[in-house]
Amino acid sequence: IKISGWIKTLRASNAFGFIEVNDGTFFKNVQVVFDNKLANFKEVSKLPISSSITVIGTLVATPEAKQPFEIQANEIVIEGMSQSDYPLQKKRHSFEYLRTIAHLRPRSNAFSAVFRVRSVAAYAIHKFFQERGFVYTHTPLITGSD
Repeated sequence: IKISGWIKTLRASNAFGFIEVNDGTFFKNVQVVFDNKLANFKEVSKLPISSSITVIGTLVATPEAKQPFEIQANEIVIEGMSQSDYPLQKKRHSFEYLRTIAHLRPRSNAFSAVFRVRSVAAYAIHKFFQERGFVYTHTPLITGSD
């Protein structure tokens, strides 16, 4: 299996490590397990949160664990490293703080959930009116907040 996404969390020891990867498709992360047999084990172990990676590995069922499956990594390609001071660390952020980093808000759990609900609601509304013969037009929006 091959997946690509951003690192949400990373825990590593000398022998193995765990990465939670998210590509924005689903709310939940995919757990990747890697060991020191990887050629780039040391580099992967030190990656900061939100670095982008591609994982090639084997999908393994984990019925006793929190998640139903995990990926045993055979190869991890570092696509792009984020800076160590990346603003969305593994903690809860206030909406006021998220307003200061508007370009990263979709990656926060709160805004990801809001956008998913808005997407489903907008789809249902559009479908309702389309089925009844209405035409949707984009009107210009005039506002003082831009």
